[in-house]
Amino acid sequence: MSLSDLITEVFVWVDDCLQSLLVDPLRSRGPLPTLADSEVITLELVGEWLGLDTDVQLFGHFRQYHADLFPLLGAVDRSTFARQAANLWQVKQQLHRQLVIRLTDPKEPWLVDSITLPVCRFARATFCQRFRGQAGYGHDQTMRQTFYGFRLHFRSSWDGIILAFELAAAHQADAALVAELLPPSGSVGVGDRNYWSPAVQQALASRGIRLLAPFRTKKHDPDPDHSRQLSRVRWTIETMLSQWTERFQGKRTWARDLWHLCHRVIRKVLSHTIAVWLCRRHGLPTLQFSRLLHT
Repeated sequence: MSLSDLITEVFVWVDDCLQSLLVDPLRSRGPLPTLADSEVITLELVGEWLGLDTDVQLFGHFRQYHADLFPLLGAVDRSTFARQAANLWQVKQQLHRQLVIRLTDPKEPWLVDSITLPVCRFARATFCQRFRGQAGYGHDQTMRQTFYGFRLHFRSSWDGIILAFELAAAHQADAALVAELLPPSGSVGVGDRNYWSPAVQQALASRGIRLLAPFRTKKHDPDPDHSRQLSRVRWTIETMLSQWTERFQGKRTWARDLWHLCHRVIRKVLSHTIAVWLCRRHGLPTLQFSRLLHT
């Protein structure tokens, strides 16, 4: 599949979904935008998949190389495009929910994990004005150092589809955010050692949700064989988080306020889920995005 074919396929799906989802018009007054909402969302989703995670990169790339597919893009200012894209964040949430319903079974097991999202270098944290009162200090176990920012918490399907996500200050414990990810009653989830919390597990069990996690510390683990089995089944969410960091550059904030940061997260999540849908549609393994342009 060529890149033009991929862009066209994404546009057709987005346009069809918008027509079925939006019973009432998005705008009650004022002139209609030059670019259709389906065109703007398509540009964002494909751009994120290509690694173009800033509005400047994304807008410039499509204006230079794909003007034939989006002929009105040349008549739009970049700031106008960025505002229109950001104002469609609720629409992207609805599109993501529709994809999740189409791609997954709510009764299947799920996985949970989180990723760090620093907002500045640690040396600047005491005088950084961005996200003041919203970000917090946390410990990055991979880098083995303290950071200032957020954690992005994910609940994914067994094969790596993002089912739910939640942005929280870095000091909030992973286990405490599981309920915010809205796991369905009667389901079973698996987390790493950070999710071992008898209090949280008991609270979830009262709602019919079973959360499995290895013992908090490996050194004092009473059942290491069981912990190893749980760790082995988590490879798909580890792969998904690796894609989030590398292909989607998910550890870069760029935004200067929480509203724009949440919008950036939403469009990356939808772009990732669209890529999963394309892989399924073309008979590829769920997370092998790089093969989409070689089938």
